Amino acid sequence: MKNIITAIALSVCVSAYAEKIKIRESKEDIGGGNHNALVVTLYGINPSDAEDSFKNFMKQYDGKRSSKDGGLFIDDATIKQISGSHTIDVYAKAFGQKGDAEIIFVVAFDIAGQFLSSSENATQFKTAEKITKEFALKITKETIEAELKKSQRVQKNLEGDQQDLEKDNKELHDDIERYKEKIKKAEADLVINKTNQDKKKAEIEAQKKVVADVETKLKTIE
Repeated sequence: MKNIITAIALSVCVSAYAEKIKIRESKEDIGGGNHNALVVTLYGINPSDAEDSFKNFMKQYDGKRSSKDGGLFIDDATIKQISGSHTIDVYAKAFGQKGDAEIIFVVAFDIAGQFLSSSENATQFKTAEKITKEFALKITKETIEAELKKSQRVQKNLEGDQQDLEKDNKELHDDIERYKEKIKKAEADLVINKTNQDKKKAEIEAQKKVVADVETKLKTIE
């Protein structure tokens, strides 16, 4: 049941972020110049993590992946939905700082020197847009999953602390009950002790008379 609730919560959270993920077309400084590109805002993700994730994401399209101009360059990727049997170059770059609430991620698709645009390559551009959004959704889900796991670890530790406190509480209550029993027994023993003292005092007084009588007998002999 707990796993089901967690899965539902994660799904709701991802869906909420998915609604915020919008792909827009823009001229950007990428690929060695000011070229047409796809731009998406990513939330709660470090720039370096975004680029590393995109690098792994693009493995499915083959090509040689490397760093270039402060970003990523995938040389001779194979995306059949865009360029058929021909290869395509893909550029990607994250803009922002570690710890920023949101960063800008730019992706550009270059076919033989022509960067895809919605006006010149409508069909291919839609595919590029789909790929970019697929990546954005994937990294968003992975980021939320990582945050969830971290939160769950913290929660588990807190629950462990609570269990320890509850155990301590029970032991303290048990100690109190034991002390109460000891006090109760001690109080009863005090009553018995008092009675025994009274008896002993009476015995002592009686013995004193015996001693006095013997002393008197001794004096009569003298």
